[in-house]
Parts: sequence; structure tokens; C-alpha cells
Amino acid sequence: MSTLRPEDTGQELRELLLSRITDVPDYPKPGVMFKDITPLLADATAFGALTDAFAGLCERVQADKIVGLEARGFILGAPVAVRAGRGFVPVRKAGKLPGATLTQAYELEYGTAEVEIHADALKPGDRVLVIDDVLATGGTAEAALQLIRRSGAQVAGVGMLMELGFLPGRRRLEAALQGAPLEVLITV
Repeated sequence: MSTLRPEDTGQELRELLLSRITDVPDYPKPGVMFKDITPLLADATAFGALTDAFAGLCERVQADKIVGLEARGFILGAPVAVRAGRGFVPVRKAGKLPGATLTQAYELEYGTAEVEIHADALKPGDRVLVIDDVLATGGTAEAALQLIRRSGAQVAGVGMLMELGFLPGRRRLEAALQGAPLEVLITV
């Protein structure tokens, strides 16, 4: 359990989380400033505060299930599901799930990719909260929203630890959200 109290401000949470995120210059290639969240995950207080924040979002949007996007969305979303008493459903890269799946292609800067969800993981009427670590271009999150709706479930909201504000992810997601809230804890 985190040591942040309900009366603590969002600014205090942001400062705590940012203090545990490390900048790694020139990774994975020259010119890129990678935001490493592994120190945040290693700090029980910070990770607990992050989990509490997303569990609170789950309650506010009245989500029935949590969807985590491969791969760090699994790490962030699973403890949120446990804390909120909800089920967890992974959205994986194509070919990683056994059995019947729904597949959604999406465009990358140079090509396409696909993500999948088990065909029976969500039921019509389920309210689903999507959790991931970084909102960058928005392609994976947009594809996940499409998969959720194709399953008959509703998008209750999207929670992201961090948004790269200089990239078009938020703009790309606007239409796909169809009015569902997007909550980002940190914008860099």
C-alpha cells in the first residue's frame, strides 16, 4: 500500500512518480531520450501510489475489467485489477495468445502491426479500462479500443502513466475514445 493519502494532491503524485523515472539518453538509438520506469516499479511506495491512482480511476469510470497493453501495460494493469477487485485481460502482439482471438491491425510510422485479445475475454456490456505506460503515437491504444468494441464491450476509459506530449497520441485517440475519459498522470 502506498503512503500517499487521499488528501494528497495530484501534483504530489506526479512529483513522486517523476522522481522514480530515469532518463536514458540515446536509447534505443541515438537522439532518443528513453523514459525508464523500472526504478518506479522497484520502489514500493511509488508503485503502490501509481496502482492506487489507477484503481481510483477504475472506480470513477465504473470499469468491470482492466485491459493491459503488451508489455508494460501488463505490469501496471494487473496490480490495478487486483487492487480494484476486477478481472485482467491482456492485449498481446499477434500470435502470442492460444485459442480463438480477435485481431486488430494498426499503422506504424513505417509499416503495420497487429494486436490480439481472446475472443471470449470480454462480454457484451462489460465496461473496460485500458491501462498502459506511455501514450506516444496512440496506435496500440487505438487498436485496443477497436478490439474492445468489436467484442461488444464498452470503453470506460484509458489510463496512461505518461504521455509524450510532443507526439500525436492524444489527437489520434480523440475519435476512438468516443467520449470516454483519457487520464494521464505525467506529461513530458
